[in-house]
Amino acid sequence: MIICAFTGHRPGSFPWKYDETAPACIMLKEVLAEQIKALADEGVTGFISGMAQGVDIWAAQIVLDLKKKYPMLKLSCALPCDNQEKMWPDPVQKQYHSILEQAHKVVRVGREYTKESMYARNRYMVDHANILLAVYNGKRRSGTGMTVSYAEEKHRRIIKIDPLSRLVTCTEGRE
Repeated sequence: MIICAFTGHRPGSFPWKYDETAPACIMLKEVLAEQIKALADEGVTGFISGMAQGVDIWAAQIVLDLKKKYPMLKLSCALPCDNQEKMWPDPVQKQYHSILEQAHKVVRVGREYTKESMYARNRYMVDHANILLAVYNGKRRSGTGMTVSYAEEKHRRIIKIDPLSRLVTCTEGRE
């Protein structure tokens, strides 16, 4: 099975913050959906989401929506800890729990919310994937930047979507 993991910045890193009705956010989600559909079309059947707010949850929901057309798709959720969602707004918590209920597999990497549990979750995703799809603004000093760097070290194929220009670039890995 070919597997793609997702990484991306939290909503606070985007100019539109948490406003998912902003035109730039809608366009970014459309590009993300196009990339996930293209991966499914090329035979990727497994997807891993870290289930953080923003890109992770958007990507997970896109995979679940695509399952209607591609029933062979499987979504795994890699959680950094128990209750990572407890401080989130209610609608996001509801979507989070709905996604977990529909996931093929849920893995908890740690028990408590710490920076290390977040890093362990990110390494787990890269270690279990062939491809990393990253919504990435180029800032290395971020969880997304560290995940991209780790995927580069592991020679994974990396597809990057710039969150502002929505330009898609791809580097081929070698496994």
